[in-house]
Amino acid sequence: MKSTLLHPMYFGSVAQYVAMARSEVIVFENEDNYQKQTYRNRTYVYGANGKLLLTIPIKHTGKEGRQLYKDVRIENDFEWQILHWKSLETAYRTSPFFEYYEDEFAHLFKKKKEFLLDFNYECMQAVNDCLQLDKTFSKTNEYIKTPENSEDLRVLVNAKKEKTYNLESYIQVFSDKHGFLPNLSILDLLFNEGTNALTYLENQSIF
Repeated sequence: MKSTLLHPMYFGSVAQYVAMARSEVIVFENEDNYQKQTYRNRTYVYGANGKLLLTIPIKHTGKEGRQLYKDVRIENDFEWQILHWKSLETAYRTSPFFEYYEDEFAHLFKKKKEFLLDFNYECMQAVNDCLQLDKTFSKTNEYIKTPENSEDLRVLVNAKKEKTYNLESYIQVFSDKHGFLPNLSILDLLFNEGTNALTYLENQSIF
């Protein structure tokens, strides 16, 4: 059975979760080098003024191009967790399912985190629990540039030159102001669609 190879993201995109929902075997890239301007440390949500970027600050070592993703530390001199949670509350407090799920996520923003990759796995587990996305996954133990037995979808982590996916629209909090914004953070889908989110993901295609 062919596996799907993905990068762990910070509250991954809807396209990432479509890939997860439609895959039987999921493998996460755990051995790659960290790269800037990717969804490794950023996510987009729907704010009152449109698309809103939330970025986790990271400690700069001067070796960004040669630093392993799993070794990247979060910069906690900034109160980014408070900012991100307030941004999520402002964006989604009036959505149909925010109150239903908020306790599953609020704790993630209360305790300082050290490693970006570990935190991303923690966020992903919280999302999977809410989606009831019952998938087991493994992690790579070496970096292979061109894997032979996997559907390589690591490209989904790229925030620059992002592909446009033909995703069905759903009602978003500020749709009447700015229209439908596709492929935001999975949190946008979850807070707006709730228990229907997994069915939505299973019925989309990113190919």
